Amino acid sequence: MENLIDILKHKCKKYKPDKLAYIFLKEGTSEETTITYQELLDKSIYISANLKPLVPAKSRALLLYPQGLDFVTAFLGCLNAQIIAVPAYPPKSQQKMSRLQAIIQDCQPKLILTTSSLLDKVKEQLKDVIAQEGIQCISTDNLAETLETKEEIIKEEIIKEEIIKEEIIGDEVAFLQYTSGSTGIPKGVIISNNNIAYNSACIQKAFKLTPESVSVTWLPSFHDMGLIDGIIQPLYTGFLGVIMSPEAFLQKPIRWLEAISRYRATHSGGPNLGYELCVQKITDEEQNDLDLSSWISAYNGAEPIRRNTINNFIDKFKSSGFETNYFYTCYGMAEATLMVSGGDLDKEPVYLDLDGDELAKHEIKKVNENTKNIKQLVGCGHSWLDTEIKIVNPQTRVACDDNQIGEIWISGSSIAQGYWQKPESTREIFKAKLTNTESGEFLRTGDLGFFDNGELFITGRKKDLIIIWGKNHYPQDIEETVQNSHQALRRDSGAAFAIEQENQEKLVIVQEIERTYLKKVDINEVVTAIRTAVSVEHELQVYAIALIKPASIAKTSS
Repeated sequence: MENLIDILKHKCKKYKPDKLAYIFLKEGTSEETTITYQELLDKSIYISANLKPLVPAKSRALLLYPQGLDFVTAFLGCLNAQIIAVPAYPPKSQQKMSRLQAIIQDCQPKLILTTSSLLDKVKEQLKDVIAQEGIQCISTDNLAETLETKEEIIKEEIIKEEIIKEEIIGDEVAFLQYTSGSTGIPKGVIISNNNIAYNSACIQKAFKLTPESVSVTWLPSFHDMGLIDGIIQPLYTGFLGVIMSPEAFLQKPIRWLEAISRYRATHSGGPNLGYELCVQKITDEEQNDLDLSSWISAYNGAEPIRRNTINNFIDKFKSSGFETNYFYTCYGMAEATLMVSGGDLDKEPVYLDLDGDELAKHEIKKVNENTKNIKQLVGCGHSWLDTEIKIVNPQTRVACDDNQIGEIWISGSSIAQGYWQKPESTREIFKAKLTNTESGEFLRTGDLGFFDNGELFITGRKKDLIIIWGKNHYPQDIEETVQNSHQALRRDSGAAFAIEQENQEKLVIVQEIERTYLKKVDINEVVTAIRTAVSVEHELQVYAIALIKPASIAKTSS
């Protein structure tokens, strides 16, 4: 089956009507709402039937939902109506609208779908663009109140037989996944129904997921990992998906692990930061009642994976039943729908210790007893199904040998169709070809890495490289050094970059201070610690340091 609607119909026939598809946890604890497979189909068909008369097929609908089941039914309703869904974050008070406005300008939606609780807020914050573009705003949890032609509302009981016959074509566009905008203006990645089904098959096979699996997710539904793995994968394979909001997790990380323990989840994960927060914020008393022994696949991806974080998490939670082989390291991106590579379930993560000085020269050299600068890398597994990964010299476009660093190129059925309304970027990024070979087209990821014994290792972003005195430095390595240099510095809240000064590249550090240190921080002590650590570990002089308040550094929506 090549689309989610057919898969959902099949699940309704296969399972009892009252089998739960999803549970949403209010504030990450109590069950706020649940939905069965049959209710999911009925509600999505009802939404679909009422949207179809409003706009032509292939129109775009911007989905602005808080975390919850209303997003799921609206997303499936759009798929069934052949309206292209555009998931995005709902606007927050006093938040800049620039990214959301850029998305609206790019995809030109005919509809904005949201909940009745957010409808007035959305209309107010986006009133100028709504008026200018003539966009209709609808709350899908209260359709009869918000449709402009209320007399045309289609009753639930008369639509099922009609709409259930709709045919959804596999290679047609299902939704646009907008990139975070961390390296430029957000771009809409065109994901087809086939892309969804195929990448879901990769995830299912790699994680050995079955209808008896259970997942817990706090990842935002507008983010590719939260949508494809947290919401679509439970539906695709047919297991229970437990959902909580990102805010609930960030406020109290213990809520994530309590949900895994309570529902006996087998499949759950997120970026490295999620595990780091658990290590830092969860007290010994809080974890007393945890049982994490059911957690077969604790996936870690979406940002640089830290070996120290993995080790610290294992040490802290082994008393709660967490095993070392539960960690599953992986690599993916929106342009590949989600998953690109991952390890083998039941095996421990693969680590590699390299000479950091040689790595800065793009040379791979294993450590020995004389190595002073050791760089620890964590493997990201291998490709699955028909996904092919090449390491390519970005200048010559010739494939590299093992243990040579180059740009990561990928091909396969999971690769998206391109960027929405950006033919030049699509040709450059999605249609790359190797020199002097007959191989087909590849996606250029912009990430750098290499293979060692069949294991993919990521070294950094090509565009982010800091080059000083001809030596390559990865900003995430410098940022980690800075954050570990003094206890007053906030984790995952800093940036290292270069500026040109006096015709030379100079290193600048911007770093948040922990809230508990704001009134007592010794600036000179912190600055000295940063300069010393960066000098010792990277042989670099820091040109300028900006220490800033908590929660003030710019971050992407994900």
